[in-house]
Amino acid sequence: MVKREEFLRENDHNENSSVSRSDFPPNFVFGVATSAYQIEGGCKEGGRGPSIWDAFSHTDGKIIDKSNGDVAVDHYHRYMEDIDLIAKLGFDAYRFSISWSRIFPDGLGTKINDEGITFYNNIINALLERGIQPYVTLYHWDLPLHLHETMGGWLNKQIV
Repeated sequence: MVKREEFLRENDHNENSSVSRSDFPPNFVFGVATSAYQIEGGCKEGGRGPSIWDAFSHTDGKIIDKSNGDVAVDHYHRYMEDIDLIAKLGFDAYRFSISWSRIFPDGLGTKINDEGITFYNNIINALLERGIQPYVTLYHWDLPLHLHETMGGWLNKQIV
């Protein structure tokens, strides 16, 4: 991996110029962002129900190399390490998405998954303890499979 300073030196013809936080407005928030399906893994753990991405990624012919998010980068088990890295890198914020099917396995909210609630609460608490502002995306394209199969997903107005 190329270090930031090396990148700036190699890609900047004016050696006296560099980018720093002071080049941004005082209230500018530096952060990182992720998507639940792309990083969490733990697809069959902690009471999580299946999502449309689980079904899609396990359908023959949809993904050439047959990769999926079953494990991903294992954020479900390694979120503390990931948050420590965010803090170590000096970011102010972390935008992450909540997997709807980890909170409501059937998508309908008829059963609340306490393990899912605890997982996201632990993430938020760990961020706050390190002075990192959490930004939550409630829906990032990982609809619970049950909602898609029983009501047609977003094509049905009742989903709202």
